[in-house]
Formats: sequence, C-alpha cells, structure tokens
Amino acid sequence: MGRNDALTGMASVQNAFALLDVVASDERGLPAKEIAAALEMPLPSVYRLLKTLVASEHVVHLKDQSRYALGYKLHALDTSLRRQVGTPAAVARLILELFSRGDAAAYYAVHRGDDIIVAHVVDSPKRPRITPMGFGFNDAAHATAFGKILLAGMDDDERRRYLGRHGMPAMTDQTINTEAGLDSELERVLNSGIAVEREEFISGSSCLGAPVTNAAGRIVGSVAVSIDAAEFNERSARLAVLLRDTADKVSRTLRATSVLPNRRQ
Repeated sequence: MGRNDALTGMASVQNAFALLDVVASDERGLPAKEIAAALEMPLPSVYRLLKTLVASEHVVHLKDQSRYALGYKLHALDTSLRRQVGTPAAVARLILELFSRGDAAAYYAVHRGDDIIVAHVVDSPKRPRITPMGFGFNDAAHATAFGKILLAGMDDDERRRYLGRHGMPAMTDQTINTEAGLDSELERVLNSGIAVEREEFISGSSCLGAPVTNAAGRIVGSVAVSIDAAEFNERSARLAVLLRDTADKVSRTLRATSVLPNRRQ
C-alpha cells in the first residue's frame, strides 16, 4: 500500500466516524440525504459508507422509515468500554457509601490515557447527578471538581496537551477560562487536597472533589459530590471530610486489588 492509499484509507475511517456522530445526533436516525448534507459529502459517497457500516452492524437501515440509525454492534462496544474502564465492586460500594453518608450525588472518575472519564455515578431523584455527567462524560475538566483534581495531577506538558484538545470554554459566568486563573486554581487544589467548583459548570449546582492516588502518591482519579449551590456554605466542610476519607479508602482498595487505572494506556 502506497502513501496515498494509506491517506485515502485514513480519510474513509474518519468519514465513517463522522457519519456515526451525525446518525447519533437524532434519536430517530436520519435519511441519507440529511446525513450527506450534515457531512457536506456527495450522496453516493455517503451511500457507500452506509453500506459498509450496515454490513458491519454499526448502522441499521430502517427501510420502512427511509432512515439510518445506530446499529446494535455499538452496544457491544459500549459494554466493552465499561468493562475496560472498570469500577471494581468494592469501589462502587464506597461511592454508594459516599452518596448515603453525604446525602449528595457521588462520582468516581479515572484518568485513562489523556482523557478524564467518569466511571461510576450514584444518585437519586432527591439528589440527581448533574446532567450530562453520566458514564463516559469527559468534557469541561476545567469547570468540574473531579476535572480540576485530575488536571492538577498532570505535568505541564500533559495539561497543555489536554487543554489544547478540549479548550476552556465558559460554561457559566463563574467558569475559570484563562490559563493564569486555572493555574492558580490548580495550585490551591494541590495545597488543600480538595477541588471546589461553585456554579462553574452549571448554574445552581456546586461540586467538591478529592484525589485518588497510586502507591507513589500520583493522582490517577478522583471522587466527587455535587449539591445545590445554595447548600454549599452549610455543607461543604463536612463533605470535604467525607471526600478525603472516601478517596483514601478508594486509593487503598485499588492498590490492594491491583486494578489502579493506568495513566498511559
């Protein structure tokens, strides 16, 4: 295979992933013409990609609706991703305990490659998670407590690379979205061992987080809670104590089970 063939193959792969993103954007799926318009691609090229993805079961053709939707193979990929990210049962129990003791939605996040991944969430109708902070959420690290914890654990090059990919968009009027401001915030996180986010990700909600560390003391994950912003002053001190305790237990549990997340997978 020559260089041009390799580049052409890479473009096809990129186009296929872009097509999946477009199909996923509508809960009913989309007609081929709308997919082509969204991708700004010729319709015959889109049909060729769709034929390949239907054959691989990553896309399904809903003939009676003249639409294409996500295929069932993606469910298997989601299941495999959850298994690879993995939240050991003992850690899940600790997050449930944090939720119960703290009376707050509780989160466990890991550092996977260059991404920050929410691996486990426990919430309830009374104490709901912050939308869309479910499994796999890895955006806006600069504006979340667990994101600040993990950014603080990165070296300068890692952090620069991460922020270069994700940016620092202003999610609310309170979001820290300058490099100098974030550097100061991360220094406070390292000194205090607690990350605080007050209506920086979404108005009306605030979070606190504490680091999960490996045997060498390096930050590899975090535990966090979210509460109504109006409750922050009254509840934050007690929640910080619970978070430090939970983070210590999670760290020790992961070391004992030898499943501590690998930061360079």
